[in-house]
Amino acid sequence: MSKRSIYDLDIKGKRLFIRVDFNVPLSAGLISDDTRIRSALPTLQYALEQGASLVLASHLGRPKGQRSETFSLKPIGIRLSELLDQPVAFANDCIGPEAFQTIEQTGRNGVTLLENLRFHKEEEDNDPIFSAALASLADCYVNDAFGAAHRAHASTTGIVSHLSDAAAGLLLARELKYLGALLDKPARPFTAILGGSKVSGKLEVIKNLLPRIDTLLIGGAMSYTFFKARGLSTGQSLVEPELVNATREIEEEAKIHQVKLMLPSDHLVATALDADAAHENLGVDANDIGDRIGVDIGPKTQQSYTEIIKKSATVVWNGPMGVFEILPFSSGTLAIATAVAASTGTTVVGGGDSVSAVGQMGVADQITHISTGGGASLEFLGGTTLPGVSILPNT
Repeated sequence: MSKRSIYDLDIKGKRLFIRVDFNVPLSAGLISDDTRIRSALPTLQYALEQGASLVLASHLGRPKGQRSETFSLKPIGIRLSELLDQPVAFANDCIGPEAFQTIEQTGRNGVTLLENLRFHKEEEDNDPIFSAALASLADCYVNDAFGAAHRAHASTTGIVSHLSDAAAGLLLARELKYLGALLDKPARPFTAILGGSKVSGKLEVIKNLLPRIDTLLIGGAMSYTFFKARGLSTGQSLVEPELVNATREIEEEAKIHQVKLMLPSDHLVATALDADAAHENLGVDANDIGDRIGVDIGPKTQQSYTEIIKKSATVVWNGPMGVFEILPFSSGTLAIATAVAASTGTTVVGGGDSVSAVGQMGVADQITHISTGGGASLEFLGGTTLPGVSILPNT
């Protein structure tokens, strides 16, 4: 995965098309989390220091090829201007005369943010004419949107056939470095922590990691499909019946690869997914949870998982340990966040709730690498070739 980076491009005096990932949470035009905007700053600042002018393109939400003020990037342009401490021109379209005119008016070393790429259905269709129209706006291309690199869209793959002077941005290069190291030669012991709602969303990741890891810690609702396979009580917890046999196969494969696969030994169960619902902690082996729902890993599991994480030289974590968004059911996820941050080894965290947890605990700066691409990082760790990465020139 040794790809040409922006450092390898001669961008002085050039107009640089940078595919960024500004798909941030917006409510009533207000940004609730600007992490993804901040993550792009190193690439943007480097390019400006080198004397380039910037044309920035991103998607936001799923407007399905229709213009909508709800999905406009205007608020992002305002915030970006504050972070860069310089004007950011906003083009009301991402192609055509209006976009070109706005870019021209910014002049040398200027910054233009294009309107939402997905206002045109041709973006997701990877339409060659649309790709050419995007490419006509610049001299060089940089992809710094890891969160969109698993999609073969016009702005991630199609454009490269028209702008061969292409490279990875600093954020994308960093993602490839740290995620790639997990699959290549990780320091051992190597522990993977996987949570979230469904085994199906992590199945390929588990299969691809098993030959590479020493320990697999499982939490979240996905635990209950494993519990079902073991004949344990699952109550009203989320279970994927069609994957019960797959979990048995995973456990067998873990034994073949001498991987220690651990499931929660105790769990928090509740009468409903509600903060006011009655809940209690139970051991998973001896207790029938009736019609209740498993909502978090228990304190004994938190302690045992923490001890394993403490002894690990490499840790990768993706997915919450419980219903993290409901406060009484968040302690397991927060405990894992604290443990991962306290690790002295290399730590990589991906997935929205996992990233939120390390942020909530104020330990984000203690994580070696926080991935900005939930779906992309899972596909990468699952062994899938990412179109937006593979299309870029090698070094």
